[in-house]
Amino acid sequence: MPKTSANLGGAREAKFDEFYTQYHDIEKEMNAYLDYDKNVFRDKIVLLPCDDPEWSDFTKYFAQNFQRLGLKKLISTSYAIESKPAWLNLQLTLFETQNPKFDKKKARANGKIFTLTRDTTGDKKINVQDLEWEYLKGDGDFRSAEVTALRDEADIVITNPPFSLFREFLEWIVAAGKRMVILGNMNAVTYKEVFPLIKENKVWLGATRNGVGSMWFRITDTAPQKSGQKVENGQRLQTVGSSSWFTNLDHGRRHETLVLMNRNDNIKFNRKLKGRDYQKYDNYDAIEVPFTDAIPSDYPGAMGVPISFLSKYNPDQFELLGMTSNTTLPDDLLLKPHEKHDRPYLDGARMYVRLLIRHRNAA
Repeated sequence: MPKTSANLGGAREAKFDEFYTQYHDIEKEMNAYLDYDKNVFRDKIVLLPCDDPEWSDFTKYFAQNFQRLGLKKLISTSYAIESKPAWLNLQLTLFETQNPKFDKKKARANGKIFTLTRDTTGDKKINVQDLEWEYLKGDGDFRSAEVTALRDEADIVITNPPFSLFREFLEWIVAAGKRMVILGNMNAVTYKEVFPLIKENKVWLGATRNGVGSMWFRITDTAPQKSGQKVENGQRLQTVGSSSWFTNLDHGRRHETLVLMNRNDNIKFNRKLKGRDYQKYDNYDAIEVPFTDAIPSDYPGAMGVPISFLSKYNPDQFELLGMTSNTTLPDDLLLKPHEKHDRPYLDGARMYVRLLIRHRNAA
């Protein structure tokens, strides 16, 4: 398991899976929670597993803003070098080699724990210079008893986890009833382990609403050349799939009302509909709405929308009825005698997965 996120498009098969979230993306997301509740992090213990201040900006952000956020304690854990990609095994940083705590044997087999609670430098500030660290007893795997105990101590878990283990990582957090902000593939909303949490408003998408190709991750100079890369300010960057933040911290974007036209105006003025009326599915008691901005404001029944709708989902405005690729839908929405309810069908043609929604005032 890598210490940072795996390739969003297929981590298990990837030869290179080290992607680092940029500081400004972290700051932008955290500011959204602070705008909604300025005390969201105050007196909280924040855990950053799968992290490492030598490579990652998560620890840097929370350490530099420790006092402004009013944190009680910051905990960050890293994964053992021995378990990282071969190119990283060869790179022992100055932070380690010039530190009196450095132990070559432990550095390869043991993860590290970084903590921040106090001013250790005597400059009357608490920041990244005051981080204290020790080697963990184990390799730093989040599933270990050692890191799980840190999870239990924490109030909020924040990180860019191994995406190939996203289901397990999310379950690990939810099982402990912890608050969280984590990165994942947008397609994770379709997972049978994830969608019920979204439907029940236990987990939702983050505030910055990253779309396909809109989030760029830092990569090392040894990363293989491929499409979707660029160099900016001397730093190699890679855009990776449709990345998204997943959270259970509230934010203002989640409560923004989506402004919509009524059915007739959509048919007449919405260029995406091209003057066509909404069609009803063969196998669901719902109409097909191919674009979020084409949702009719006056339709009282169920509507099928793309999963990208979740980036604008306001639970005060809409009821999320279920998803067409699993068994979360109410029986009264399943039209019989049609035999298949795995995907929506229109005029006999199988379509992409859809979310079925309904206006709250129509429930």
